[in-house]
Amino acid sequence: MQIIDGKATAAQIKAEIAEEVERIVAGGGKRPHLAAILVGHDGGSETYVRNKVLACEACGFKSTLLRFEDDITEAELLAEVDQLNQDDDVDGFIVQLPLPRHISEQKVIEAIDYRKDVDGFHPINVGRMAIGLPCYISATPKGILELLKRYHVETSGKKCVILGRSNIVGKPMAQLMMQKQYGDATVTVCHSRSKDLKKECREADIIIAAIGQPDFVTADMVKEGVTVIDVGTTRVPDATKKSGFRLNGDVKYDEVAPKCAYITPVPGGVGPMTICMLMKNTLSAGKKEFFD
Repeated sequence: MQIIDGKATAAQIKAEIAEEVERIVAGGGKRPHLAAILVGHDGGSETYVRNKVLACEACGFKSTLLRFEDDITEAELLAEVDQLNQDDDVDGFIVQLPLPRHISEQKVIEAIDYRKDVDGFHPINVGRMAIGLPCYISATPKGILELLKRYHVETSGKKCVILGRSNIVGKPMAQLMMQKQYGDATVTVCHSRSKDLKKECREADIIIAAIGQPDFVTADMVKEGVTVIDVGTTRVPDATKKSGFRLNGDVKYDEVAPKCAYITPVPGGVGPMTICMLMKNTLSAGKKEFFD
């Protein structure tokens, strides 16, 4: 059994990005610039955005954080998005989700210029991804592909089961694992209405769990030699931790791991790769790799 170390892989990729940025700048090119909009004071969002700013520093990017109170109107937020769209110095930007309930997340996502949509959520990027055209791929699926590639996990022709059908992980992951240029696998998507879910999982060579239910995948659901990618990050109470909670994956790690060829831990698996892939997308934006 080999543990897929997302933390070490992400550190390596950030170092590679930083090297490339210094080469670009030394050659007279522009330093990539990532901007982020943060609305309100959601604890999880604060942490994510802080980590994104730190990652920008590690990669040698310029970063801008725009903070707004959660009483900002939808029209005001859309005006801020439009300003970033027009700002030639900003290569890519994100609007941190979730947003307050009075603001339509979809409307905001669609207002972002798809050429600067480094989160990969705009319908144009999602559509281009679905048919295999160059685009920004959302960070979590992109990070999973990178881990599979760097650990030389064979995906072509394998049976891949994806647990969950969210727009952020499940659906794009299924599209990518199916495509010849990425996974080239036979893909089954399971969700809360799926019949005989255990049987589907037991037949899988690769399981990608993104269902948001702690310890959902148990040892009796996997076969020997499976590769398990755990996307789950649920906060569960833990009195032994200073914070009072710990992050728990969708996979019952201690009992599933012994049966695996490869497995990602939580934390330290997929999580660190997500921010790292946002950095890769920002570098692509700076280089005008997909859209000019």
